[in-house]
Amino acid sequence: MEEGDTHSAANTITCKAAVVYGPGQPLVIQDVLVDPPKKMEVRIRILYTSICHTDLGAWLGTNEAQRAYPRILGHEASGVVESVGEGVTELKAGDHAVPIFNGECGSCDYCKSDKTNLCEKYRVNPLKSVMVNDGKCRFRSKEGGKPIFHFLNTSTFSEYTVLDSACVVKIDPTAPLRQMALLSCCIATGVGAVCNTAKVQPGSTVAVFGLGAVGLAVVEGARSRGASKIIGVDVNPDKLTKGQTMGVTHFVNPKELEKPVHEVIREMTGGGVEYSFECAGNLDVVREAFLSTHDGWGLTVVLGVHATPAMLPLHPMELFDGRRIVGSVFGDFKGKSQLPRLAQDCMRGVARLDEFITHQLPFEKINEAFQLLVRGKSLRCLLHLSSPQLN
Repeated sequence: MEEGDTHSAANTITCKAAVVYGPGQPLVIQDVLVDPPKKMEVRIRILYTSICHTDLGAWLGTNEAQRAYPRILGHEASGVVESVGEGVTELKAGDHAVPIFNGECGSCDYCKSDKTNLCEKYRVNPLKSVMVNDGKCRFRSKEGGKPIFHFLNTSTFSEYTVLDSACVVKIDPTAPLRQMALLSCCIATGVGAVCNTAKVQPGSTVAVFGLGAVGLAVVEGARSRGASKIIGVDVNPDKLTKGQTMGVTHFVNPKELEKPVHEVIREMTGGGVEYSFECAGNLDVVREAFLSTHDGWGLTVVLGVHATPAMLPLHPMELFDGRRIVGSVFGDFKGKSQLPRLAQDCMRGVARLDEFITHQLPFEKINEAFQLLVRGKSLRCLLHLSSPQLN
């Protein structure tokens, strides 16, 4: 799109998007049609987007039940509201916004409860590939007008996207959109797991299994909460330096050990850490994380995405030793109502967002960005969909 173009909610927009047509196939940058937002929907101009392992898994088609093609992936981004549909009052054209995969309608029993951050209607759903309103797509191919499926309520690998208003968060216009893209997934997930799910206390001991972007966001959260010992666990020795920069006080590489990781961590901490966080999406790692916590009061938080059908590698009787294990979605943040505060906290240094952006590329090099993640070379590769002067 040309800078300065304007569109009303009545217009269909033609723009560039990265479309995947099959498992592991290169994404195709092509012109697509983006329909106007319908009732309680919002159309956003995406300025920045990045790639996480959830996108990687969807691109590879790891879970066959979740496959839907052609599809526009992407769920970590930031941009500007272009137009809003009927009934949307909390957002207007020009607002700075962050899309979220775990929505918040604000009116259902789930949203009104302080016991969950899930929404009855707009919660994360990897099987969903169409809009809630009418079960149809807002993306179409320019040639033939064939539907192109949505992904995780967001589909941010496009210059424009349409979302349910429950999945759009208005943020402070002074917050740098380049950094705010990370709030859509890794920062909210990692920092929230520490602050909201585990409620880590000052002086606590923490172990983080997997030092990718989410794991390092956990480290950032633990550092900001005053944890006394933050043990990073990863099989990649290259993660040591970055981990230490972010706040890791001790590093363990399972490949260099002659005994199980949990035994080493118990020795390091006098019986186990108070909190462990599994960020690898590996069942063996889940078990090690669980056993690395102190009996009587240890808590393990599962953040990694696991392929189905996978079952927890625990015997029920092991829970009688007082260790607990829970999962956390989007860091237990209620997106629309609580993410703006996280954005402000990050601007004050709770999470050093620039440390997560290891690469930056123009949108048309998205396949190169995927390969950086596949090879373990990037934490977050930020893709620019517009000229830098827009933010």
